[in-house]
Amino acid sequence: MGNSVYLRLRNRHYVRFNEQITLSNIAQIIAPESYETRIKNLVVYQVTEEDQHLIVIDLMRIINIIKKEFPELEVRGLGKPEIIVEILTSSMTKKPNIYAVVFVWILLFIGSGLAILNFHHDVSMVEVHRRIYYLITGVEKAKPLILQIPYSIGIGIGMILFFNHVFKKKINEEPSPLEVEMFLYQQNLDQYVVLNENKENRKRQ
Repeated sequence: MGNSVYLRLRNRHYVRFNEQITLSNIAQIIAPESYETRIKNLVVYQVTEEDQHLIVIDLMRIINIIKKEFPELEVRGLGKPEIIVEILTSSMTKKPNIYAVVFVWILLFIGSGLAILNFHHDVSMVEVHRRIYYLITGVEKAKPLILQIPYSIGIGIGMILFFNHVFKKKINEEPSPLEVEMFLYQQNLDQYVVLNENKENRKRQ
């Protein structure tokens, strides 16, 4: 390996105000044994009260810091060129308000129930069930419960399978569609932060 240092930035790092961010906090490092400890302890950023909620640390900034301390080393970056550091505040770490959680749960429950009822009304689901029952049995019935009850139970089971969760327990290791959408949203949000917050960082440097 000689005098080469290899860096791979982590996905995300969390800190509090007035903390120092060292290189070992935000990156995986492979370096010559005689340099490794000193490189890992290098301070790459000092979080202050003036910082916003998110900080973007660029790989070039890190390479510049290492080269100033150890000009004889060759630094090579692997992976993505930035890391987002999120500052934790007291409002983010406190427990959620149980009344707010119950209120939101009831609101979503009623809203989703009304959405299903309106959908069934729009497509005339009752008439469909009556027609299916008549085609199978040859008897007209106003309330074919033998179809409606299993159908209603099936909606609940289908939602559980779709979201891949029973309360906090996952049915299998595959991500649910909601988790995939949240992951894609977080990726897009991080990309936006990298493109915009990095400009602010450069102005201060």
